[in-house]
Amino acid sequence: MAERSTRNKTLTLSPEEREHYKQALLRLEAPSQLEAIRDRVICQDFFQAASYLPSQFVDLLIVDPPYNLTKSFGDQAFQQRSDEAYEAWTERWLNAVRHTLKPTASIYVCSEWRTSSVLHTVLKRHFIVRNRITWARDKGRGAKANWKNNAEDIWFCTVGQKYYFDVEAVKVCRRVIAPYRTESGTPKDWVATSTGNFRLTHPSNIWTDLTVPFWSMPENTDHPTQKPEKLVAKLILASSPPEGMVLDPFLGSGTTAVVAQKLGRHFVGIELDMNYCCLALKRLQLALENPCIQGYAYGVFWDRNSAPVDIASATDEQLTLFGEE
Repeated sequence: MAERSTRNKTLTLSPEEREHYKQALLRLEAPSQLEAIRDRVICQDFFQAASYLPSQFVDLLIVDPPYNLTKSFGDQAFQQRSDEAYEAWTERWLNAVRHTLKPTASIYVCSEWRTSSVLHTVLKRHFIVRNRITWARDKGRGAKANWKNNAEDIWFCTVGQKYYFDVEAVKVCRRVIAPYRTESGTPKDWVATSTGNFRLTHPSNIWTDLTVPFWSMPENTDHPTQKPEKLVAKLILASSPPEGMVLDPFLGSGTTAVVAQKLGRHFVGIELDMNYCCLALKRLQLALENPCIQGYAYGVFWDRNSAPVDIASATDEQLTLFGEE
């Protein structure tokens, strides 16, 4: 492997670290109690592990499955297949995980445009499909004879009519371009700060404030489809209670587990590739020292490329806006 730049913060593993973290990985060989798998990374094929998971223990299921593309994931590879075959594969993993969900559980499933309609077809057979989030994935190659593929979907579903959703936890702090003032000249529903004018808004199903992890970000790994911690934080804060249980059956390099730990939730993560599992454990260890999530501060999500207000020097009006006393 070529030597990395000193500015490259991509997380890697030394051979010694890999051997160290390998010892802490879990493999299920028999039905397991929740206490044995809580806050653990299971290094195993999901379909082998699924039948050994407890029933109805999951508050939030986050699934970022292989998209229907031919792609390598470490030592593993996923081969593109027909829509019908991908639908059958999706049905298979969904049936395998279904028993783990509480009656009040929420489900988020990631997809790209080719597979989005296939996923919707399967999901609506089993759950109440409540929304489709589309997020701007501002990364990738341009296209000469087509539009650049710059977005992905996340399907939001629930098991039943009763479910947890905390909209106050996922407010977005947006920059105000043309601020409106009252007749007396005071800001209306926005505050002026040293870094710009902002207001808190309700989150929509279009997300344009995310940055795909890349080499200068400490959360970055060599996983080819890694999701931003900020993205996962929105899902976890909105749809799982404090101390709730989050399950990710295709954990990758550990983003769901890391964000769950940072936000005071429990997790179970399953991943087949041992190297990614070890990376997840390293990230979990580092998160104990630095629980920050880029783009999330003072209980709100900040617009992309905007700096959070300095609470230490904030005005009373600013403190009220951001929920501080």
